[in-house]
Amino acid sequence: MNTLDFSQNGFYLQIDIADDKRVVLRTLSKSPLVHKRSKHNWGPIAEIHLCGDNPNDHHMSKHTGGSATFTLKYKSHKYYENEIGNKLELTLADEKIEACVHYQFYKDISVLRAWTDVTNIGSLPIGLEYVSSFSYIGIDEGDLPLDERMRILIPHNAWCREANWHSYTPGELGYAPMTYFSGKRILVSNTGSWSAKEYLPMGAYQNLESENTVMWQIEHNGSWAWEISDIDRMLYLKLSGPNEQEHDWYKELKPGESFETVKVALSLGRDFNDALGELTKYRRQIAGNNRENAKLPVIFNDYMNCLMGDTTEEKSLPIIERAAKIGAEYYCVDAGWYADGTWWDSVGEWKPSSWRFPNGLKSLFDKIHSAGMIPGIWLEPEVMGINCPLAKDLPDDWFFVRHGKRIIDHGRYQLDFRNPAVRKYAMDAIDRVVRDYGVGYLKLDYNIEAGRGTELYADSMGEGLLGHNKAYLGWLKEIKEKYPHIIIENCSSGSLRMDYAQLSVCHLQSVSDQEDYRYNAKISAAASTAVIPEQGAVWSYPLAQASDDEIVVNMVNSLLKRVHLSGEIQGWDEKQFALVKEAIDLHKKIRDDIPKSIPFYPLGMPQYSQKWMCEAYKLDNTIRMAVWRMDESKDTFEIPLDREIKDVKILYPSDCDGQVKADGQKVLVTLCRPCTAVVIEATL
Repeated sequence: MNTLDFSQNGFYLQIDIADDKRVVLRTLSKSPLVHKRSKHNWGPIAEIHLCGDNPNDHHMSKHTGGSATFTLKYKSHKYYENEIGNKLELTLADEKIEACVHYQFYKDISVLRAWTDVTNIGSLPIGLEYVSSFSYIGIDEGDLPLDERMRILIPHNAWCREANWHSYTPGELGYAPMTYFSGKRILVSNTGSWSAKEYLPMGAYQNLESENTVMWQIEHNGSWAWEISDIDRMLYLKLSGPNEQEHDWYKELKPGESFETVKVALSLGRDFNDALGELTKYRRQIAGNNRENAKLPVIFNDYMNCLMGDTTEEKSLPIIERAAKIGAEYYCVDAGWYADGTWWDSVGEWKPSSWRFPNGLKSLFDKIHSAGMIPGIWLEPEVMGINCPLAKDLPDDWFFVRHGKRIIDHGRYQLDFRNPAVRKYAMDAIDRVVRDYGVGYLKLDYNIEAGRGTELYADSMGEGLLGHNKAYLGWLKEIKEKYPHIIIENCSSGSLRMDYAQLSVCHLQSVSDQEDYRYNAKISAAASTAVIPEQGAVWSYPLAQASDDEIVVNMVNSLLKRVHLSGEIQGWDEKQFALVKEAIDLHKKIRDDIPKSIPFYPLGMPQYSQKWMCEAYKLDNTIRMAVWRMDESKDTFEIPLDREIKDVKILYPSDCDGQVKADGQKVLVTLCRPCTAVVIEATL
């Protein structure tokens, strides 16, 4: 037995190479655990299932026991330093395939990025049905009963109910082995073109006995899965992109061809906050950014609780004037600008409506420029409405096709970005709005679910979807290269593609489509678990009849992240206008700190059911917190912090009848009414 140690940054990673050349990932922990493995206890570093496989396991639906998993043996490894950290490439092989497992470490961050390459080194085609991006067995190390030492953390996600984390014991998820192995698995999976429609492509487990928390994200904008179950009395974790069983994905490799899995990342910490902090640092390494977005400009968008897709020149002009006066730096014209009437199922030509803009859309955008703001525009480039005049004349290979028919969802066709003609059509639309209107901001939306994929030019429908996913990301990169000054917002019915495949390219993420500021507060409070605060675009959209408390909650929802201002701005009176402007002015004073702040949750993992909510951000000697009192409850609440507090003050609103007080390592917050909020700054 030969053990290789690649530990760094408080991240213990040890690999065993057995005498028979099988490779085991022995340790993935904040401490050098020694697993109690017998000669039968082994954990494949890569799980690979081939068509015609003979699984050597009573596996039920689990992704275990593939014959290639057993036959792959150690061939070589390479460990070297690159510009972002250290990289391990470990190569396994048998007579048919060669698999390279990639582990990328990062300087000063307890994070591992992982993926797997598979190459056909034989003389005949092989069919891939499952390839893990990451595989580890032994997450349940300890002596306490399983449900006492293990917690599985699942981020449920839904339209207008995003980042809804829950903690479970394995038993609460139905896993309770009563023999030496279980046929039950804990599966979290997504099938289709919305990567986050039911769950964020994330998860975590906590080993309470070893004080070890592992948090992960799957960096993919399509189908993915993670599962936890057991092999020989040890729990495993497997992360992957699409596979045949869950996603109708199958890939045939001809001799000499290779396949690369989607990338995943895992962070290590003592607890939820610690692991989230490390993942936040890593996300900043890979996040899409440019010089303009780095300034964190305030964006006004005319959709939410404002024009709601019924934009006209007449309606827009007074809003533009008010948006500039309140301090907006970008002004985005949202959906509907291209249609005389119903715009939903006519998308696709991307030509402005002369009825809506009798003086031309350029005239309106010139007004935005002259008001001192940079104009933006809404596009949905991946779809074409069934009533778009172009649709009937285009060939089927522009679209997703299943069983010989174009896929229609909610009045739209799904365009296939593997087709170069589709990518050119979409880029031509970008070129027009940039050239003709001087656009500096693109809100790229996506509002359908295209299902498991397309059968055209693919070994399987899932393989067609994966090809489209990759091609779309490549197209986004082309926009960035062509127009490096443009800020790109990723919106998919809000956050239904809130993943770090999209966010490694796009600059901003729409956190939710939620129209109720109270529910939006719950989403905002948890949003930084899913997206770094400088990418998290949160609506602030007070109505004309909004009370002071309603305006304050609206503004607190976004103040410590990215302000996406909207609402009935033309109806606000002077007092309402001043209360919003105060928040915008404060945001501009503190926004340079946002990309340096580390989110944490003093009250534990964020919960929608909390009557008092708090999200906090650490700076060097400062903690800034957004605090909400949501329901009828006591007026004063205690927020525990892990360091002595020297001073504490309310930053917003300035005219607040609430109070804050430092009490050792706690902050006492008094808010006299339910459904209000404050932004607090504590000095350490």
